[in-house]
Amino acid sequence: MTGAAEKRPRTKPAEIRRDELMDAAEALFLRKGFATTSVGEIVVEAGVAKGTFYLYFKTKDDVLDALRTRFIEGFCEKLDMALAAADRDWPDRIDIWVRTSVNAWLDSVARHDLVFHQHAPANREMKADNLVILRLASLLEQGAQAGAWTIDHPRLIAVMLFDALHGAVDDHLASKNPVGRATLIGLVTSFYRRALALAHD
Repeated sequence: MTGAAEKRPRTKPAEIRRDELMDAAEALFLRKGFATTSVGEIVVEAGVAKGTFYLYFKTKDDVLDALRTRFIEGFCEKLDMALAAADRDWPDRIDIWVRTSVNAWLDSVARHDLVFHQHAPANREMKADNLVILRLASLLEQGAQAGAWTIDHPRLIAVMLFDALHGAVDDHLASKNPVGRATLIGLVTSFYRRALALAHD
């Protein structure tokens, strides 16, 4: 191997470098807060030059946007995998949706609060573009087409069901005497089944 070849810089693929910057930023945001973290600290944490940061992001707000997108995509992936493993029993699919959603949320509270509480666009925008709501609406529409339940406006129903789950989990987290996780999942599942006029245990 020639000396020139040995000195050739080793670069990482752009996707890996971007992920490393996001990982570094997320660790700092969680540790010391978004507002008090600087771009300089992010690049030190990631072990890159400051100029490298600006190849991928304009500001740290852009990093938070990317972290929010990654969180939602990861959440949706868990839902998709759980539903893919389910049978075609529609009530069971609703149960799986609730159980997976509540568990995924409670298992990542700090990251959820970071990307949604630190970064808060208007609620109307969030509802319009929310991939979780769109997936739930699709599930409701498919169930209606299969005759599992009768509903009009599946997307609007999905928004209401999503907000019910969201509110229940938020209350659970804020409560000084919360119910157990299994009880919470059972209560939300029962609410979903009643809302869709399904038999419940």
